[in-house]
Amino acid sequence: MKKVLKEVAGIDVAQKELVVSLGRLYESLDVEIIAYKVFKNTDNGIKSLIDWVADHGHNTDSVRYVMKATGVYHEKLAYVLDESGFDLSVVLPNKISNFFRTLDINTITDKTASQAIMRFGLERKLENWSLPKKLIDSSSN
Repeated sequence: MKKVLKEVAGIDVAQKELVVSLGRLYESLDVEIIAYKVFKNTDNGIKSLIDWVADHGHNTDSVRYVMKATGVYHEKLAYVLDESGFDLSVVLPNKISNFFRTLDINTITDKTASQAIMRFGLERKLENWSLPKKLIDSSSN
């Protein structure tokens, strides 16, 4: 059995849907796409996504969720994942776009975008995203 070094769920976030590719990086440095699925960008869709990753992941506790910052559409998912204690990285869109150009992908679709985000997460050491700190303390009034 191949030793898994890292697992990543790459998520292409849109207003109404979450396009997800789940992949693994092995000790041999081979990358494998394990599964692909589309979820609604709703509370139930996010719960289904988390359950789906748990069903398909090798070690659910070590899966990193990676998405690009897409206006406000990624925020609900990011907040739920952070509050649930998952490893999460939110990446600037230009970093993903530049990485995408290095891949042998000729057509950009939601599926290929989620696969590129997944590969980016597998090939990079990413920082954990956390909730922004409040700038104003309302109790000081």
